[in-house]
Amino acid sequence: MSRLPSVEITVYPYECDAYGHLNQAAYLTVFERARWEALALGPGSDFFKKLGIWPAVRRASIEYHKPAFPGDRLAVDLRLEKLGRTSIALSQRAVRVADGTLLAEVQLTFVMIDAAGRPVAVPEEVAAVFGGRMSSRPGEMLRYDVGDVALAADVRGDGPALLLVHGFPLDRTIWAHQVATLAGWRRIAPDLRGMGASDAPADGYTMATYADDLVRLLDRLGVERAVVAGLSMGGYVLFEMLRRHRDRIAGVVLVDTRADADSTEGRAGRDRMIEVAQREGARAVAERMLPRVLGRSTQQTQPVVVEQVREMMARTPVAGMVGALQAMRDRADATPLLSSIDVPTLVVVGQEDELTPPEAAKALTRGLPSAAMTVISGAGHLAPLEAPTAVSRVMAEFLEHVRDAVA
Repeated sequence: MSRLPSVEITVYPYECDAYGHLNQAAYLTVFERARWEALALGPGSDFFKKLGIWPAVRRASIEYHKPAFPGDRLAVDLRLEKLGRTSIALSQRAVRVADGTLLAEVQLTFVMIDAAGRPVAVPEEVAAVFGGRMSSRPGEMLRYDVGDVALAADVRGDGPALLLVHGFPLDRTIWAHQVATLAGWRRIAPDLRGMGASDAPADGYTMATYADDLVRLLDRLGVERAVVAGLSMGGYVLFEMLRRHRDRIAGVVLVDTRADADSTEGRAGRDRMIEVAQREGARAVAERMLPRVLGRSTQQTQPVVVEQVREMMARTPVAGMVGALQAMRDRADATPLLSSIDVPTLVVVGQEDELTPPEAAKALTRGLPSAAMTVISGAGHLAPLEAPTAVSRVMAEFLEHVRDAVA
């Protein structure tokens, strides 16, 4: 939601057409009036003038559901849908107060321009006012331009930043419990490029690209430093962030992951999976992976989670799936990096993880200068989803320990 308040406005006779009600064009006028009233109640109607910019409408699309008549009171809310480099996309809904009927919705794209009419970057003040720095509604997702792609992200809460990086071929919802429960932190759970609701270009997938995407996302959100948690492939991305952007990381949580590069056999396996994805699609990859990514206990006792993971993997765009497999196949060995990681570190592993078992997690922990390790009972490779309460509790304890280092 926007930081701007919802407003209630009255429909006036002069706004109505010859039939005595609002038509589509009139609704656009009403929505504009509501925006300015909300702005006046928030930072002030001279907000844009003070910044030396103006929001120019570039696109407007309205859905007309029901007529509104003179005297009707309309509740109008405002939502940020996408935050771009020079643009913002907003939506508004008009609901009749008397009976709760949804009357109309509008989708708008504004470009920020200066006095000469030239596009300019969206100022931080504008991003903050329109919600680019806050997202508190359960399940809310926004898309942020981070260069050549837009990343979908769930951003909630206030406080020091916690960036949650999912694995392959998954999406941000793998962290749903942690996003919902780790209060006191600004939880940022993005979809990596090529997965979830983020853009899926045909090529351009490397660990460096993933890492740079995430740092640009932090830039968009005004975050200087964050604790970063990486699950499986997300751990590989985290290692690349440590190589390229060490100053942006205040703490590390490595979940069901490893530091070493793929073996010759492992790289061959990635190539075979690429062929399956290209020939048979994402669902075929999902069916092959499912028995290995979930622990025995989960497969036997949590059918809802099994189906959730199956569908999550199956809806991954093939381009993103192939790109991620190539990126994992070609990634550098992060083992030499471990001894230089000088921020607080936590290693978490599912007791039933077959892909990166507890023994591998112990080896990873031994390579780190100072790290705690926790084994999660009854969980496999996707511990945050299979045993969410246990993982959230362990992470909460770790985060409380490192809070001062991030703030």
